[in-house]
Amino acid sequence: MNKALLSLAIGGFGIGLTEFVIMGILPDVANAFNISIPEAGHFISAYALGVVVGAPILTGFGSKWPANNALLVLMLWFTVFNALSAFATGYNSFMILRFLSGLPHGAFFGIGAVVAGKLSKKGKEAQGIAIMFSGLTFANLLGVPLGTYLGKNMDWSISFLLVGAVGVAAVLGVKFWMPLLEKPSETKFISELKIFKRLELWLIILLTTIGTGGFFAWYSYISPLITEVAGHAENVVAYAMVLAGLGMVIGNFLGAKLTEKFSPLHTVTLVLVCMAICLSLNAYLASDKSMVLVMTFIIGIVTFSISTPIQMLIIKASKGSETLGSSLNQSAFNIGNASGAYFAGLPIAMGYGYTSADWVGAAMAGTGVLIAIGIMVLKKRTVQSTTYTINESL
Repeated sequence: MNKALLSLAIGGFGIGLTEFVIMGILPDVANAFNISIPEAGHFISAYALGVVVGAPILTGFGSKWPANNALLVLMLWFTVFNALSAFATGYNSFMILRFLSGLPHGAFFGIGAVVAGKLSKKGKEAQGIAIMFSGLTFANLLGVPLGTYLGKNMDWSISFLLVGAVGVAAVLGVKFWMPLLEKPSETKFISELKIFKRLELWLIILLTTIGTGGFFAWYSYISPLITEVAGHAENVVAYAMVLAGLGMVIGNFLGAKLTEKFSPLHTVTLVLVCMAICLSLNAYLASDKSMVLVMTFIIGIVTFSISTPIQMLIIKASKGSETLGSSLNQSAFNIGNASGAYFAGLPIAMGYGYTSADWVGAAMAGTGVLIAIGIMVLKKRTVQSTTYTINESL
């Protein structure tokens, strides 16, 4: 059982590596294809679009197979197209390959989160999901710095060959370590689409999109924040990314512990409040060379404490269609990636400086708190309405 969870973590490591390593080697990719850095940024958007499109569609196809087979096919797809990305010959081919590489991302995490919960002991589902997401955090701690180093000092394509190698390891892990499992859902996929009628589900998707967008508003501009605002040398950025990655590893398991102690919704609310506070503080402290690094570590802890509770929150809200709901959260997470970077970039473009990204992030996290409170109110009213109906019938 531990090996089965490890195979999911390896898959998460590969997904985290391919999603974030491109940010470190973007100038090298731009030079290789003779395009500008903003044009190369389209590759990040192409991958995110693939996640958003692929999550519901591939989850629908995957629901027809036993979960272990679905996970195997998804990771094979991921491995093939990421490895092929290393051989792209130009802008168009790389754009297509990045889109295709992103398609299985949401479905793998969506199905994997449900499987991780089922493989865990009763009451320890949060820890099982956290183990899967630990691959994503360790990718930021170890894989992304290594992939960035290889991409800059050898060739950008080596980074994607590294992703392919991790993908092969994940495929073998799922093949030989994952037990035989039932289909993710016995319900026909067309029937599962009924969950879109649930207001709570839409509110959670909105919460994920806006709330986690606060993290990406900060993370997207962490490099100029450290060099331009704090005045560190370029090489310090790599160390700062390691600090952020270490914080994410700690935060991932902290979030699981908090979820076991409190409800997923209360944990998400608490984390978003802390995120808004930390990002606001960072706007004031970023000019200090020491404090900007301390806050990078702390923000890494806080922001990734949300991954497990928010995944459990949407799984519970998607009763009867847990896998589809779980995958939709990954789509929302990637929309948050794009929207956080976009909205944070607006005040920077207007000349308000790189610390303005922190204020945008704090505002997005704060808005997430308001949405979470709205969900609490909705759930309370639903319970009261149900109780009233039962009493009336008696």
